[in-house]
Amino acid sequence: MGDLYLAIDVGTGGLRAALVDRFGKILAYAHQEHEQIVPQFSWSEQRPMDWWTGTITSIRNVLERIPNAATRVAAICTCGQMHGTVLVDALGQLTLDAVPLWNDKRTVAQVDAFKKRVSQETSLSLAANIPAPAWPAFKLMWIKENHPDAFSRTRHVLMPKDWINFKLTGAFAQDYTEASLSFLMDWKTREWSDTLCELTGVPRSILPKLRQSYDVLDGLSREAAELLGLTEGIPVLVGAGDYPMALLGSGVIATGMGSDVTGTSSIITILRDDIILDDEAANVLMPNGKWGVMTLVDAGGDAIRWARRALHDNTLSYDDIEESAAKAPAGSNSLFFLPYLSGERVAQMPNSRAHYFGLKAEHTMHDLHRAVMEGVAFSVRLKLDKLADGNAKPDRIVAASGGAKSSLWLNIKASLYNVPYVMTQEAECGVIGAAMTMAYSLGDYRNFEDAAKAMVHYTDEIKPDPKWVERYDKMMSIYARLYDHSKSFYDDLDQLDGWNSAHSQEQGNG
Repeated sequence: MGDLYLAIDVGTGGLRAALVDRFGKILAYAHQEHEQIVPQFSWSEQRPMDWWTGTITSIRNVLERIPNAATRVAAICTCGQMHGTVLVDALGQLTLDAVPLWNDKRTVAQVDAFKKRVSQETSLSLAANIPAPAWPAFKLMWIKENHPDAFSRTRHVLMPKDWINFKLTGAFAQDYTEASLSFLMDWKTREWSDTLCELTGVPRSILPKLRQSYDVLDGLSREAAELLGLTEGIPVLVGAGDYPMALLGSGVIATGMGSDVTGTSSIITILRDDIILDDEAANVLMPNGKWGVMTLVDAGGDAIRWARRALHDNTLSYDDIEESAAKAPAGSNSLFFLPYLSGERVAQMPNSRAHYFGLKAEHTMHDLHRAVMEGVAFSVRLKLDKLADGNAKPDRIVAASGGAKSSLWLNIKASLYNVPYVMTQEAECGVIGAAMTMAYSLGDYRNFEDAAKAMVHYTDEIKPDPKWVERYDKMMSIYARLYDHSKSFYDDLDQLDGWNSAHSQEQGNG
């Protein structure tokens, strides 16, 4: 048996392939960009054939970089962007050349109509998630209404990584991580739901068999092997969605662990043995069977970007902002910043606003900078306290994405949540997760825990500062009350915005 794992990641921006050894070291890596099509505002599509072309190019690229790599590949495992809804006919031919992606919003009307017919309590009880434009069930509803011919010819619904698996093996399947966020799976039985299929009008017959992420789907086909320069019959695993696979690859695999992915926004996930039924949380199954309860906070790096633009006309760098913020004390001299500059997608008041509170004459620009960073962390703690559901908070949080590059921000978060933070040494966590899945499937490690110990490596742990913890705990109750009391103004501000817009038009016409 070979000693290399071949991992594939179908990203939104491009197709990645990597060869990984049994200790989690990426030996060769290649990336092939693919186009994102925007036919009109709020739509987002890609061509599955572009993913397959990128797969061929990327795999051939990594095989060329390692001596005798083609004969050393032990298995292949793919993860990929979730929710992209690929439809194929009985022969595996695409019925739509371009498919809607996770960030496509064309299904808003279908979601709104569904919410009027079906109560939120019913949705949560069946799917463990509320209706949302991202979920494949609503993409299928839209396709059925707008492309009835393509829908009628469909025999299999695949996610992006499932499409690549089909091209590799000729076999159809979907895994539980993808199905858990499809709005078509019964979270209690972990099987396709007849009730949800009936409510959404999706025929259960087109939904593929559900398999574990670590199951061997089939062997690499002769045709694919010739295209890729590999040996026919190499085990191809079922794989998983990119987000749960990245959590796995960051070592977030045990109950009580947490993940903080801070980019433009912040995605917070806590692993549990069960779900949380809440309209501000989503529940996703992990490859090891744990539930990842996650929530989105729109505030994140976008708040720092706003500070650079609004306060400095982009003349300062992000490092300059952090250096300035570090000169202010913890708590920014009792200055608060509510960071909801773009509202909140996952909240009871999506039209939330941002503002400073507590400004005094003695406040400096250092305080304003630090307050922005702390405000994002306060907004996240509101969610964390809710996700904890009265249970113990996470015993450790693994940080990823752009926010993990700021040491001050990580120290603020660790102290504000009173939870140690760590960062992975390897940024390509999805690739590592795929390698771990292969290692477990092939028996190289007894379980995911052993695989994580051997294959996931961290930088130094960032521990909470006791003095900061005390300060932030005192401020947190004020922040929570400020957040609640501010809600009463948002609708009034919307009306004022409407008046301002109409008044400006009248002046322009005059």
